[in-house]
Amino acid sequence: MTTWEEFTESAPRIAAVFARRHAATGNLCLLATLRSDGFPRISPIEPRIFEGRLWISGMPDTTKFRDLARDPRFCLHTATVDPQVKDGDAKLWGVVDDIQDKALHRRFAEFIFEETGLDLRGRDFDRLYAADLTGASSIAVGGGHMDITIWKPGEPERVVRKH
Repeated sequence: MTTWEEFTESAPRIAAVFARRHAATGNLCLLATLRSDGFPRISPIEPRIFEGRLWISGMPDTTKFRDLARDPRFCLHTATVDPQVKDGDAKLWGVVDDIQDKALHRRFAEFIFEETGLDLRGRDFDRLYAADLTGASSIAVGGGHMDITIWKPGEPERVVRKH
């Protein structure tokens, strides 16, 4: 399993682009899952970094969470609104693990309340997914070229420059 802290240490360029774009969009990203018929589904989501891990959480009993319960593979993409991608763009992919630790759920609910004002305290989470990252990429555009940074666990980031 690759935690968020391990990811940021081994893929600092990609992590920086993700953090910048994640913050710039108010935490909004696009989550890709696989539907029961095998076709992809794209859903908006606001992932959070909490206690050193990336969490995929949201409204209970949604199709995206049923998708993940059936097939834990996902891709998370920073929301891109600029066709020139001047501020970069990042994609993270991996699998989720449904963490059914009630004490952690309480701490997460408190964290969400402090960060957003949304009060989930005292509620049970039917799903709380921790992301295990199995790969990532980012792009940065400038100076007449585009740098594509690629990462896989156990390997350093590598940059491919396109002119």
